[in-house]
Amino acid sequence: MLDSKLDYSGKTVCIVGGSSGIGNATAQAFRACGANVHVTGTRAGPDDYDKAQGSDLEGLSYAQVDAADDAAINAYCQTFDRLDVLVCSQGMVLYKRAEFESDNFTKVIQVNLNSLMTFAGAFHDLLKQAKGSMIIISSTAAFHATVGNPAYNASKTGAMGLTRTLGKAWAPDGIRVNGIAPGLIATKMTAVTTENPKRREATIRNIPVGRIGDPEDMAGLSLFLASPLASYIVGQTIIADGGLLL
Repeated sequence: MLDSKLDYSGKTVCIVGGSSGIGNATAQAFRACGANVHVTGTRAGPDDYDKAQGSDLEGLSYAQVDAADDAAINAYCQTFDRLDVLVCSQGMVLYKRAEFESDNFTKVIQVNLNSLMTFAGAFHDLLKQAKGSMIIISSTAAFHATVGNPAYNASKTGAMGLTRTLGKAWAPDGIRVNGIAPGLIATKMTAVTTENPKRREATIRNIPVGRIGDPEDMAGLSLFLASPLASYIVGQTIIADGGLLL
């Protein structure tokens, strides 16, 4: 029974930002469950990614899409004639207080928040037709301050609010919108912490399960949220941080 409900054979899945990190692990998880999986990334082609750096594009349909470009997003979405699951995993962060500069703040908000609505709007009709699911990857930053990264924090807090609102607005269309708020996950984006021994050890001491999360931990949640197992869950953002915020 459980296996059949996680069978995505014949389903079409799009993972925005699926070229690396959480998005890539999620894409491969859906592929392993039988789905036809499309992913987007920022580089010209799949050969520009390194599997050793968390980018496994085997068996995935890849397209270069700039999440800061609404026209590019809409053009990409028009190439689909069916979509069952949309996972928005795009994201960026700028360190060394760069997000306090107006142009940088705007760029992060565009990629991390505004593009979510652009993708959602462009794919709405196909998701409605399929009675499908949308999953928005936000962050536990939505629940606390991140002093050096105001744009990242604002965008992830906004993503959680968007999840809640689209969940309520689109449920009558048969579209279930939910979200995931990862804690610290070992990806290229978090390498500033996960690959710094002192920061890594200090962080792990505060995580009840005693480890930093892996992208595969988040992939399993997406499989669940998009499945019939989660058919009565709408507008929720699930915190997955190893117990850190408890």
